[in-house]
Amino acid sequence: MTLAEHIKKEAQQKYNIRPEILDSLYRYIDEGIPTGDFLRAVLENNLIESLGRADEGNRIALFDITSFLYNVAPAPCWGSPEKVKKWLERS
Repeated sequence: MTLAEHIKKEAQQKYNIRPEILDSLYRYIDEGIPTGDFLRAVLENNLIESLGRADEGNRIALFDITSFLYNVAPAPCWGSPEKVKKWLERS
């Protein structure tokens, strides 16, 4: 198991985030691959848009998703529309 796989497995155990959402976040962080609209709103720190686009499972997991971003994701990749745009443009 690689270090990245180990970190990902730990995150799956620590945070109540569906695997496909966590995979999307890792693809965004590692490869600069855009996420769907819900995660884009979360990454841009847009609470109203996030809640409007979330399905029931993601509404429940929203605290864990934001905790993951705060504790694991690099600060330059989330927090505002400008940061997200810049992160995506670096690839």
